[in-house]
Amino acid sequence: MDLPSPSPPAVAVSPPPVRLVRPDGPCVPLIFASPHSGAHYSADFLAEARLDPVALRRSEDSFVDELFAAAPSFGAPLLTATFPRVFCDANREPWELDPAMFDGPLPEWVNSASPRVGAGLGTIARVVATGEPVYSHKLPFAEAEARVRGCWQPYHAALSELIAETRARFGYCLLLDCHSMPTHPVQSAAPADFVLGDAHGTSCAPRATRLVEDALAGFGYRIRRNDPYAGGYVTRHYGHPREGVHVLQIEIARRLYMDEARVERAPGMAGLQRNLRHFVACLAATDWSFLAP
Repeated sequence: MDLPSPSPPAVAVSPPPVRLVRPDGPCVPLIFASPHSGAHYSADFLAEARLDPVALRRSEDSFVDELFAAAPSFGAPLLTATFPRVFCDANREPWELDPAMFDGPLPEWVNSASPRVGAGLGTIARVVATGEPVYSHKLPFAEAEARVRGCWQPYHAALSELIAETRARFGYCLLLDCHSMPTHPVQSAAPADFVLGDAHGTSCAPRATRLVEDALAGFGYRIRRNDPYAGGYVTRHYGHPREGVHVLQIEIARRLYMDEARVERAPGMAGLQRNLRHFVACLAATDWSFLAP
């Protein structure tokens, strides 16, 4: 019996770089954001990439925006990138670029020495999650500039505005930076279902991390902290508990809800989405006033 073909990326008319769904009713001091679930691949990008569409999609945090779609129903805005991570990574500094990717010298102010650049996973990725090169040719720096200004900057402008609005309303906020993690070939007998990253206790009040951990554990999930994901640029850049801004990164095991090879929703998607709806409701009902500086 022939199997259906894997899901290709969407290549319709380009949407705005970010999608923001605001609450209809009363607000809570929570923000949910997904910088890596974008799945719009332009025809031009697909044409210049050396990899097939499904290989490109495996770098996504596919469907994470859907998993947290209930957030606005409970008073929390949901911000998502529509552009794919492999095109421009919003969870990096704006100018983490690999000189080997470009056809001329980069400006001196570019960060070309970060560990992420060394791994090929800077703001403009050199490789996909499986380590394969994205391009067969070098890019002009103007291409990086266009992506940073057209994708990265709008995402962070929207995120900064949400944080400022929430702080102005409540005096503090908790940003949940939502991601997914792939299954690794070698894992322990009891791999984590969720990894919470608070930059080793520096980006979020320990009590808040514990409350989130307890809420997820209540569904029977296995939780780990900061191992192997302690938080990326968003967590470390925006997380300033002394100023009332707390950021916690949430990594969800993809095996819980998707076919990782085919980049498709699996039968577990509905149950996880239902549990996360209850999880968001629990957080929305929590008294977060202890987050105030």
